[in-house]
Amino acid sequence: MKNRITIFALMLLTLNGLAQEQPGNRERAYRHIYEYQYARAIPLLLKEVDIKHPRVKDMEQLANSYYQVNDYVQACNWYARVLETPDTNPENLLKYAQSLKQISEYDEAKKMLGQYAQKTGNNQAIVLEIAGCEAAIKWLANPKAYTLQNEKEINTEKSEFGAYPVDNQVYFTGEAGGGRKKHYGWTGNSFLKVFKAGIDSEKQLIQPQLVGSINNKSKYHVGPVSTNKSGDIFYVTRTYYGRKENKGKDGNKKYLSNKLELSIYKRNTSGDWQTTPFPYNNVKEYSTGHAALSPDGKELYFVSDMPGGMGGADIWYCELDSQGNWTTPKNAGNIINSPQDEMFPSIAPDGTLYYSSNGFINMGGLDVFKSEGSKASWSAPENLQYPVNSGGDDFAFVVSKMEGENLYGYVSSNRAGGIGGDDIYSFTYAKPKMYIALEGTTYEGKSTEKILAQTAVTLFNNVQRQLIAKKQSTATGQFIFEIDPDKTYKILGQKQRYYSDSLMVNTKDVKPGDTLRIALHLEPLFEEGKKFVLEDMHYDFDKHNIRKDATIILNELVTIMRKHPTLKIELSSHTDSRGNNAYNMSLSQSRAQSAVDYLVSKGIARNRMTAKGYGESQLLNECSDGVSCSSEAHEENRRTEVKVLAF
Repeated sequence: MKNRITIFALMLLTLNGLAQEQPGNRERAYRHIYEYQYARAIPLLLKEVDIKHPRVKDMEQLANSYYQVNDYVQACNWYARVLETPDTNPENLLKYAQSLKQISEYDEAKKMLGQYAQKTGNNQAIVLEIAGCEAAIKWLANPKAYTLQNEKEINTEKSEFGAYPVDNQVYFTGEAGGGRKKHYGWTGNSFLKVFKAGIDSEKQLIQPQLVGSINNKSKYHVGPVSTNKSGDIFYVTRTYYGRKENKGKDGNKKYLSNKLELSIYKRNTSGDWQTTPFPYNNVKEYSTGHAALSPDGKELYFVSDMPGGMGGADIWYCELDSQGNWTTPKNAGNIINSPQDEMFPSIAPDGTLYYSSNGFINMGGLDVFKSEGSKASWSAPENLQYPVNSGGDDFAFVVSKMEGENLYGYVSSNRAGGIGGDDIYSFTYAKPKMYIALEGTTYEGKSTEKILAQTAVTLFNNVQRQLIAKKQSTATGQFIFEIDPDKTYKILGQKQRYYSDSLMVNTKDVKPGDTLRIALHLEPLFEEGKKFVLEDMHYDFDKHNIRKDATIILNELVTIMRKHPTLKIELSSHTDSRGNNAYNMSLSQSRAQSAVDYLVSKGIARNRMTAKGYGESQLLNECSDGVSCSSEAHEENRRTEVKVLAF
């Protein structure tokens, strides 16, 4: 979680700059990187790498910048490009593997980790990483009975996280968007502030608004928050905004950083809020934040990197004495704390501790764990598995209500398929119910019944494109998923050296207990001259720009190109016969070029692709000039094709 308030050394500002200001894109980009301004470096580096022989260092810095701003898909694309160069730094293999885990490509991540160990001899460093990949593959194939719902009415293209329910509203932390706000250069977005949202009749979060009494015109990040049972005491994490910056050094750079502190807000009888600092803040030496009260209010758990811990950020606790004061902090112990980072503790109504960590076997980034106990005595942490956890960062898991074994609450995640950076999801955990069985078979090619074994099959919620489950077909090409009625799903089949196949499934009129049967047909890629139509690749009338829905299709092509670095293609566009021949030729060339340019922006080398517009010269049916045809027949001719030039 490199760019959030959860870093325990924030607000970096370099003290000694580069030798002198240079006007070029590269010099400006490297200055931004030097000053941790990754979001500002990316567009400048993109211009530098769009040449026939880009510098390896430029591509490394671009990949790392995407990694730092949590755009792991782009990080994967550019790390893959870097690894095509000879004698690349082995650390790029490790970063690539970690990025692949973030987007749930665990098999590929395992390969990269193995190559890293082979090149460096550092097997010990990747033991936990490989174990996490192996566990994640199993968990994705057998999801737990949690249902997650993206709270789309409050989530934006930026970050929202740390939902905490109080009465009939929910407080959360978000990047206060808009050009009027000060920006945090690491991400290019605004500083974090505390918001609150209402809850409608459907239990969805609505109408977010800033909470002025908590933000209090703070200069930097504010949030997350938690409260006592009555909601008249708030525990607020914020970046210290005084002048006690900490001096640090990163290589040859010196910088200032402001630590985190914990503030306590108490509402008095007149309704006003009084603020007092947590007595164990020490912004000169360490950070303190992410507070959570025990159900009886007698223990306060929080996160700190103060001396005496097990590793990075640990969970600590204080006890309430007879005078109403918090006692000296004690570490919660090495059962729940690891040599890495533990963050976002919360205590459920039954006393169960939930928190996030990257120090145990996990799916990638931060995973949510639970443990039973109190103070410094806890059971071994249990990973909540998928779908609570994912390849991304999963954190701020809060139980708002318990009904027997059923749980309700909120969790935050930057997983693929969300609306912005970090998103807030509501969750429900219920006993297994009756499902619809989706059974399928994977085949090689559309014109054969040859079984294609060990094919990766992924099930998505088509509305939000949220990953639901992922598994491999068996030796006989079989796979099965459990799905719900009244939903629309996308099923994607992928395998090395094959062009992916996908289809949509709607269960509107299917009853629980019934079975749906489907087939996926993956075409071999290694045949030169072979052509594939990019299904559902559309352009607006008389336009050549790439529409948002078309990027989903092209992103799959990016993935294929990334996984097959020797593949070269012709990307062609075709029109129907209506309109002037010369105009159709020009329009189709512009569309094909736009598609190629899009792939280049995603890390695919331009010399691996050729853009070709064919206009109306390669019609698939009889609908030529002067022939009366239906709109459906004309639509068959409007297509984007991929032709394999070399493999």
